Amino acid sequence: MPRRLAALAAALVMIGSAALAGPFRFDSIDGGTLDLDAYRGKPVLVVNTASQCGFTPQYEGLQALYETYRDRGLVVLAVPSDDFNQELATDAAVKDFCAVNFGLTLPMTTITHVRGAQAHPFYAWLASEHGIAPTWNFNKVLLDAEGQPVAYFPSSTRPGSAPMRRAIEAALGG
Repeated sequence: MPRRLAALAAALVMIGSAALAGPFRFDSIDGGTLDLDAYRGKPVLVVNTASQCGFTPQYEGLQALYETYRDRGLVVLAVPSDDFNQELATDAAVKDFCAVNFGLTLPMTTITHVRGAQAHPFYAWLASEHGIAPTWNFNKVLLDAEGQPVAYFPSSTRPGSAPMRRAIEAALGG
């Protein structure tokens, strides 16, 4: 019996550690850092963004999702990236553009690599462990309260679409 308990305990430790992603920290566009561990217990929608993309109007929908669900725990994290050559030149220009054109109040990182050898560790983890890599701007990954991806939405999926709302509702627990 003790051998079985030891094996069970070891399995639980392995399961528990597999559920932990990170720690992943991003530089915040407002200064300081954004630590995904700080959001543990909340679902997080992580979106690679760009200011000069045909999908840029989705910022409006992302802000609406944030306003609708933040009191229930949803975090929407925008990750500006120039990996597809459609982002402004500086963090200050991105911040100003988003504030003026979309009134963004959701958390936002500095301009960050999301693919390739220079990908941020979070995106490298998504690619290597989960086979999820942005194919264009405004790809969306929903992480559950434990930091694990539970839904992926391509650029063409609009924030607020029925599939996205269903996934967010499920991640929020109803």
